Amino acid sequence: MDIKAIGIRIRNQREFLGFTREQVAEMIDVTPKFCSDIELGVKGMSLKTLNLLSNTLRLSTDYILYGNFNKEEPDMERIIYKMLASCPSRKKKYAIEAMKNIFLAIK
Repeated sequence: MDIKAIGIRIRNQREFLGFTREQVAEMIDVTPKFCSDIELGVKGMSLKTLNLLSNTLRLSTDYILYGNFNKEEPDMERIIYKMLASCPSRKKKYAIEAMKNIFLAIK
């Protein structure tokens, strides 16, 4: 388990969802500094914090810890990347924004 990779996965999802560190910190009842330390791989977290992050960021704990997707959906990340890769460069930002809105609407 690579603590820096865990932090990267958390930060990427937080940014993808459009949350600030302060917003996530408030949602999981920790300080923004602690969120920063987790994202930078400086500190680990308790199981309680891991569970709260998982729910807040809509990621499985397995993905946060190991980068593994649900066994039932092993290729979802690859499919999304392929769809974005096939999108014209000038329109990628619109595709990403649309995906963010879809995920936020599902919440």
